[in-house]
Amino acid sequence: MAVSRDTIVAILLLAFTALMWNASTEIEITPYATMASSVWPQIILVGLGIFSALLLAQAVTTKAPAESKADRLGPAALLARYRNALIIYVLFFLFLITLPYLGMLIGATIFVFLALTLLGRLSPRMVGVHALIALGSVGVMWAIFTYALHVILPQGEILSNMY
Repeated sequence: MAVSRDTIVAILLLAFTALMWNASTEIEITPYATMASSVWPQIILVGLGIFSALLLAQAVTTKAPAESKADRLGPAALLARYRNALIIYVLFFLFLITLPYLGMLIGATIFVFLALTLLGRLSPRMVGVHALIALGSVGVMWAIFTYALHVILPQGEILSNMY
């Protein structure tokens, strides 16, 4: 009996979840916090653990499909197949690299705009729509974190030099 990819991924995710849970117990407890700093990471880890266990159960109980032609793709075909995911990973990496300089507000707006533009239809009208979506969605999220949740987001050098 061959082990499916889903089984391997589910086991790796469960191991990752256990490792991160263990690491979350080492998060420093701050005296000014109303709840422990490990609460939110542990809530996320519970969800990840549940979904990983469900994936493992599904992978074990269902018969693995026969190898398809798509499973034997060459490097160029694999790049074409996973083009969108690779674009997002590259954009997110660039977002993280530029975060200290651009800050959350500017960097996230650029990230959302580029993601929509590179993955969506490219026309002058759609570029304007992508800009409005990026400004609106990031602006709303920034306002929620800043004013409702009182979370201090990274300003970056550009905005911190303006004040």
